[in-house]
Amino acid sequence: MSSFLSSSIGKKLIMSLSGLFLIVFVLVHLILNSFLLFDKTGELFNAGAHFMSLPIIRFGLQPVLAGGFIIHIIYAITLTLQNQKARPQKYAVQNLSNSSTWSSRNMFVLGGLVLVFIAMHLLHFFVPIQIEGNVHDDAQLVKALFTNGSMGLVYTGLYVLGAILLGFHLAHGFWSAFQSIGFSNKIWKKRLEKVSYFYAIFVAAGFTIIPLYLHFFA
Repeated sequence: MSSFLSSSIGKKLIMSLSGLFLIVFVLVHLILNSFLLFDKTGELFNAGAHFMSLPIIRFGLQPVLAGGFIIHIIYAITLTLQNQKARPQKYAVQNLSNSSTWSSRNMFVLGGLVLVFIAMHLLHFFVPIQIEGNVHDDAQLVKALFTNGSMGLVYTGLYVLGAILLGFHLAHGFWSAFQSIGFSNKIWKKRLEKVSYFYAIFVAAGFTIIPLYLHFFA
C-alpha cells in the first residue's frame, strides 16, 4: 500500500481526491457568500458565519479542510517537480496547444496564484473572524472591505482576478480529478469536461459577482 501511495499513480490519486474535497468546499463557500446578495440585512450570512465558528466545525472540519489544502499543495509540487525531472528539456518545436488546454499546461502557476488569493482571503476574513474573534457583524466586515473608497475598488479588482484564476484552475482540475480516479474513457471524459467548464464558469462568475455587487450596489 505504501509503495502504491508513493508511486506516480498513487500521488495523482491523492491529489485528485484532495482536489475533489476542495471542489465541494468551494461550492459550499460560494453558497454561503451568496447570502450577501439576497439578504441586505446580513443576518443570513452572519448565521452561516456563526455556524462555521461552532466548536464542532472549528476544531473538527476546519483542520480537515486545512489538511486537504496542505496535501493538495504538497502533492501538486511533488508531481510538478517529478514531471520536470522526467523532462528536463522543453520541447522547442512541438505545439502543445493542439493537444491540451492553456489551463492544463499552466495548472501549477494557476495553483500558485490561487494560493496567493486564498492567503489574502484568510488575512481579510478568516483571521479577524475565526482567530481574533473580535468581529460582531461578519457581513459588515465583508461589505466594508469592498466599499471603502479607492481601496475598496482595489480589493474588488483583486477578488475578481482571484475568482477568474480559480475558474481557470477548476476548468482543468475538475475533470482531471475524476479522470485520475478511473473515469478515463472517451465518453466520460467529454461529459466531465463539459461539467467541469460549467462548474468553473459558475464558481468564477459567483465569486466575481459578489464583490462587484457589494462595491457598486450595496
